[in-house]
This record gives sequence, structure tokens and C-alpha cells, in this order.
Amino acid sequence: MLRAIAGLPGLRQLCGAYNTVARWTHHRLPRGFFARSLLISIIPMLLLQAVVAAVFMERHWQMVTERLSDAVTGDIAAIIDLIDTTDPDYEDEIISIAARDMGLRVALEPDGKLPPPLPKPFFGLLDQVLAELISDKIGRPFWIDTLGNSRFVEIRIKLDEGILRIFARRSMTYASNTHIFILWMVGTSLVLIGIATLFLRGQTRPILSLAQAAEDFGKGHRSSMPFKPRGAIEIRRAGLAFILMRERIERQIEQRTTMLNGVSHDLRTILTRFKLQLALIGDSAEVDALNQDIEEMQKMLEGYIDFARGDAEETTGTASLSALFKRQQEDFELSGKTLHYTIIGDDAVTVRPNAFARLVANLASNAKRHANRLEITAEHGEKWLSVSFDDDGPGIAEDMREDVFKPFLRLDNARNLDSSGTGLGLAIARDIARSHGGNVVLSDSPLGGLRATIHIPC
Repeated sequence: MLRAIAGLPGLRQLCGAYNTVARWTHHRLPRGFFARSLLISIIPMLLLQAVVAAVFMERHWQMVTERLSDAVTGDIAAIIDLIDTTDPDYEDEIISIAARDMGLRVALEPDGKLPPPLPKPFFGLLDQVLAELISDKIGRPFWIDTLGNSRFVEIRIKLDEGILRIFARRSMTYASNTHIFILWMVGTSLVLIGIATLFLRGQTRPILSLAQAAEDFGKGHRSSMPFKPRGAIEIRRAGLAFILMRERIERQIEQRTTMLNGVSHDLRTILTRFKLQLALIGDSAEVDALNQDIEEMQKMLEGYIDFARGDAEETTGTASLSALFKRQQEDFELSGKTLHYTIIGDDAVTVRPNAFARLVANLASNAKRHANRLEITAEHGEKWLSVSFDDDGPGIAEDMREDVFKPFLRLDNARNLDSSGTGLGLAIARDIARSHGGNVVLSDSPLGGLRATIHIPC
């Protein structure tokens, strides 16, 4: 049954129109909380005022206009009756009575003619009301002129004696003070909109402060102004929950760092003891092999600790891109390989200096082990820092580019193996990039090898 209804052509067109309107409004309407809240406050008020203006004002306007025009039409009918029933010698006296007691300027043109009808205005309430009242009460050919900027309305009526021209003040026939109500309504609306704007801005500022505090904490930045929950109760609860979460995470990081430092100290003490014992034994092939194993164990231990620590306790500072790339260039030259770098934009970046240096070193050393040439391109814009590492090595298969970021993963052609063989090189690199609020992605290089790209917000 539902499928049959949905298959109707009219219903399909209605659904298509609804989807079109929904897409249009989705792209046109503002997406910010402040703008949407302001629309929620303004649109109902504007709709209410439009309904009031369309219903109440239209009825009030028409009723007052009908009453005023009815009074003027009655005076004109009385003047016509006086002209028809009295002696022509009293016409001047009738005209003066009309001007003095009725506020009408009257003139009688014996040889006059009615001009052609004027075009009706688009909103001709006064023309419609006057025409109907003159037809009902007077019943003679007439011509009216309510257009123009004049303060008077001209009415011409054909009599046996000629054309009777009547000039009445527009305020006598028309509700001309309606604009005062409209001005009051518009002025009140503007005041209410201003109050709503100030109130909503005060409510959105705590939300923006909470978002900024969360972003700074995610990037590891320390704000000079401590975050304090403000605003409505719900926003305060969200801010308090964020503070508690941040304290728990910082406490956990501190505990983990303390534990890792203790483990590192204890294990290094044991490894140092092994080295001393082997040094006392003397030189031999077996002792050299054991020393190599100890060195390998020490490198692996440092790699594990670096990955687990992630330099989360390091504060932000300023680092020089050219200095970092120059250091890697010298390392490449010592290995007989080539490295070129290009910096577009500012050379100084705000990062965790030691962690960012390790990030660059891991990606550069990964390329050095598998390629002979490396091109580094850094673009430092207003919002993002993008650093690309292009090498001419064998590359990595597309379906394995996400797997190589997994810790301790070992593949035959894996390029995430650092010098210690722990399989943590790219894992540490991505972890550092994400701690800065960015990421590391892999793709094909124009040089034929692998491209590793760092994206970090500035």
C-alpha cells in the first residue's frame, strides 16, 4: 500500500520539491549557533507582526475609511439636495456654508464635463469605498481623484446645472494616521531585536570560550587566561564537565609519565650494570655480540618510552623550520644522499619543539632508509601548516598505508621500522601530529616513491 502511494507521480513531485527546498535552505541558512538562535527569536516576531498588520490593520483601516468617507458622502448628498431644491441665487450661500460648516470646497461649473476615468491604483481602498458610497447615496455620474501628493481629494459629480466640483481634505475621507501604529510596531521590533541580539551574544560567548579551551587543550596549548564556566546552567555544567575531564586526563598523563620515568630508570640501571660486567670480562667475540644486544635493547626501550610518553607534558614554543630541515639535510649528506627543502610562508611555527623535531626526524629518517632523494615542501599559511616529504624509494602499497601506522606492525616492505626495529617510527609521527590537532597521511610521490604529508593547524 505504501509503495503504491509513493509511486504516484504527484507524490513523487511533492517529495522532489521538498528535497529541493530542504537542500536550498541547508545551504542558505546560517550554521552558527548565534545566527540560528537570532533567527529563532526574530522570525516568530516578524510573522506575528505581519499577521497583526494584515488582519487588524486591514480591518481597522477599512472600517475607519468607510466611516469617514460615509460622512463626507453624506455632506455631498446634502449639498446636492440643497442645490436642487433651492433657488439658484442661493448657490453662493450654499458654497460658503459647505466651506464653513462642512470643511468642503465646492464649485459649480455650468459648462463643465467629466474627465476620463483615471487608472485605478494597486491598493485603492479609498477609491473603492468612495465609489461605492457615491453610487449608493447619490446615484449620479461622478469622477474622483485620490492620487498624487495633494492633501485634498477631488470629487466631480454631474448635475443638471453642470459639474459640481468638491475638494475634501484627505484626512476627512481616509485613515491617514495608520503610519503611526506601523512606526511604533517597527520601532518596538528593532528594540526587541537589539535586546535579543545582546542577550544571545552573551549566551554564545561561554560556548565559544568552552570550544576554544577544548581546542587549546587538544593541541597542548596553555592559555594565559584560565577557563571559567559562565552562562546558563547547562553551559556551566558542560564547562565544569570539561574542567573535570581535563584534570583527570592531566592527572593520568602525570601518573603515566612518572611510572615511565621510574621504569626507564630501573631498566637503564640494569642495562648499565650489564655493560660494566661485560667490560670486566674483557674483549671477545661473545662479549661484542652481547654489547650489541644491550645497545639494541636500550634503543628499543627508548623507542617504547617515547611512544608511550608522546611528549604530552611538553609545553608549546617556537620552532624554526629551516633549522629542522637543515639538520636533516646534513644527516642526508653524511649518508651520501640528497635532501632539498622549500619553505613557503613564515619560517617560525608555534608547536611543541621537541615533539615536532622528532616528527620531522622520523619521517625524514624513514625516507633515508628506503630512498636516495628527498624533497621537503613546507607551506605555512594563516590557518594550517602543511609539510610534504617526497622520496624516490619503493613506496608502500595503497592498501597498506594505514596499517603501517599501527604500533609494532612488522611487514616485509614496512617503512615504519625505525633504526631500533621496533616498528614505531610512523606510529610516533602520527601520534605527535594528532597531539598537535593535525594528522599524517601517505600518498604517491611525484618522484615515484612515497609522499608523507603533515597537516597541523596554526
